[in-house]
Amino acid sequence: MQVESGALPYSDRHTFPLFSVAEMRHAEAEANARGLSYAQMMQNAGRRAAAFIVEELLKGMFDPHVVVLVGPGNNGGDGLVCATALVSHAWSVSAALLRARDVADDPVYAEAMRMGVRCFVVEGETGFERLREVVSRADVIVDALLGTGASRPLEGVLRQILTVVASARQPSARVVALDGVTGMNHDTGALDPAALPADYTLSFHALKRGHVCFPAAGACGRRFVVEIDIEQPRDWRVFSVGRDWVRARLPRRALDANKGTFGRVLVVGGSEAFVGAPVLAARAAYRVGAGIVTLAVPQSVKPSAAVLCPEATFVPLPEALSSHDPRALPHLEHWLAQYGESVVVLGPGFGLSEAAQAFLDAFTSKWLGVAAKSVVCDADALNWLATQPNWSQRLPPNSVLTPHPGEMARLMRCTVEEVQADRIGNAQRAAQAWNHVVVLKGAHTVIAAPDGRVAVLPFANPALAVAGTGDVLAGAIGGLMAQGLPPFEAAVCGGFVHALAAEGSGGVGLLASELADKLPKALSVLRDDEQALPQRV
Repeated sequence: MQVESGALPYSDRHTFPLFSVAEMRHAEAEANARGLSYAQMMQNAGRRAAAFIVEELLKGMFDPHVVVLVGPGNNGGDGLVCATALVSHAWSVSAALLRARDVADDPVYAEAMRMGVRCFVVEGETGFERLREVVSRADVIVDALLGTGASRPLEGVLRQILTVVASARQPSARVVALDGVTGMNHDTGALDPAALPADYTLSFHALKRGHVCFPAAGACGRRFVVEIDIEQPRDWRVFSVGRDWVRARLPRRALDANKGTFGRVLVVGGSEAFVGAPVLAARAAYRVGAGIVTLAVPQSVKPSAAVLCPEATFVPLPEALSSHDPRALPHLEHWLAQYGESVVVLGPGFGLSEAAQAFLDAFTSKWLGVAAKSVVCDADALNWLATQPNWSQRLPPNSVLTPHPGEMARLMRCTVEEVQADRIGNAQRAAQAWNHVVVLKGAHTVIAAPDGRVAVLPFANPALAVAGTGDVLAGAIGGLMAQGLPPFEAAVCGGFVHALAAEGSGGVGLLASELADKLPKALSVLRDDEQALPQRV
């Protein structure tokens, strides 16, 4: 019987739910209660995995050899079903078992034996010699050792198996992981050093959170979602964002609009040492469509800023200041009284001089909470806030915070390693505790809302690892908020457009100013021409 895999590639085109291990178990239990048995789910998973391997890897191959690494649990059962389905398509299908199985009590194993899968247990010198021999001839290696529920360190025979496979496989052999690479934590993305990196990962029913969190995300290869007939949830609280989601939420551009239609952004930042940061934020706000952008920068920054962004207007601040100073507050108070509906982007290039800190103290306690429509808080504003007790209450509710992992660690009062150990969980908990939208930057940026929603961007591009790109991101988010997008939606759409604009850079050499100028093209791609950029998988 011909079975189609129905595999959907993980890319920036589609929006996917991201399941925790507990959510996956609950979905399976509900499906079983509705009549889709665990045994049938295993059959669906194994057969569709086999169909994918045939479609993608075995077609046109002469006398292919396949080795399936079989664990003791349900993931191993998926592997045995896959091996059985592959027998008619491959010259040789071997199943290397971590532990012995009983034919009498294990119908999946019995069927594999009956259909001619060459099963053997990897134990003792003989077992490892046979493993080394079959792996050395393999064209495809299927990792079905441990499933989503396993997060223990790899040790003993399991670790030895992976070590032997890694050393014995031919460079041309493709590795396919069923549900996930053995040794990864499917909730956090932690990865055991002994894990065998995959060329393809087939995640059954839904992607798991660990598939999009590093370091595991870097070991999964090309990721695909394979349906196994479980009903999809109606409400995705944690999801990977695709172009479809962003396109549906981008602000519309009326033909009879004027500059007031698209809102105002006030960028409060800059210092003598960081002249460019507020300019990058201002340019990004304009590039995503804001109508008017005003810069509140020190006098030492203004001449350069006026040249670099001639479209910006300026708040006149007191003379002879190389950083922000409390003396500037009356001027900002007057401006905000006139344009109180503005979005404030606070922090790019601010510096943390004594005067600047005094300014932030006065600004956040006196004016910001009552005068600004919405706030995007970035860079040194975050670093200063992290030093204050009850800092989250100094900002209007549902402000947008854009920390990188170091800034997030300071806000959380923990280490960077602790932040990165569970990016999705940490961002989600922080957003709910602080009552602000959290944009945790990095490979696969995580955006969390106070209501529990979490979006993960499907981009990991080292071209963005350069000074100034964070300023561009803050400005882009502020520009979309000025056009009426709610904070969470603006943060997700701004982050997506920002990352999409960096695609095609080759991963190196992109300047932040160039990135800002690429934002309109990314918006155009999203709005008008879905096929303009190549699909990323």
